[in-house]
Amino acid sequence: MSETVQESSPSAAEPETDETTEATETEETAEAAEKSEVSNTEALLVQEGDIAGDYLERLLDLLDYDGDIDLDVEAGRAVVSIDGGEDLEKLVGSRGQVLESLQELTRLAVQQETGVRSRLMLDVAGWRAGRRQELTELGRSTAEGVLESGKEARLRPMTPFERKIIHDAVAAVDGVHSESEGEEPNRKVVVFKS
Repeated sequence: MSETVQESSPSAAEPETDETTEATETEETAEAAEKSEVSNTEALLVQEGDIAGDYLERLLDLLDYDGDIDLDVEAGRAVVSIDGGEDLEKLVGSRGQVLESLQELTRLAVQQETGVRSRLMLDVAGWRAGRRQELTELGRSTAEGVLESGKEARLRPMTPFERKIIHDAVAAVDGVHSESEGEEPNRKVVVFKS
């Protein structure tokens, strides 16, 4: 009589192989590293906001201006806003020029302490928030006008903050696109029909 030996095939009930275990451990390690990196980045942004808040608080004290400082993190950058005082509009200036300078000084103060270039955004008395709304409407209406007429439109020179808002608003309208042209401080947005 002959005896037949049948080899068993691997089944789902068998334990995982070393390769499968290693792959799972590698994925878990990668996920943990990614979460750690995100929390480290957010911690650095919170630190930037704290440094900026301290710097601006000292400035307000020197100027004897009243204002409440609010710190936040939005879209991968620290956001600091000062609200509440009557004199704060002086820190905005004509068309936000003083605000732009104050933002740059605050970024430099943060960089001096951290050693890393900051992309911090500063708003005073809600000026940037209001300006963002105005520029979004301008970008949308300009894009719609170009779409109707077929003729390109050139807007007046703007800051990088203002141009980005215009570009985002134009991008939301199908059939048109925008580009920046010129050199600072005369760089402007041009809107074209696609």
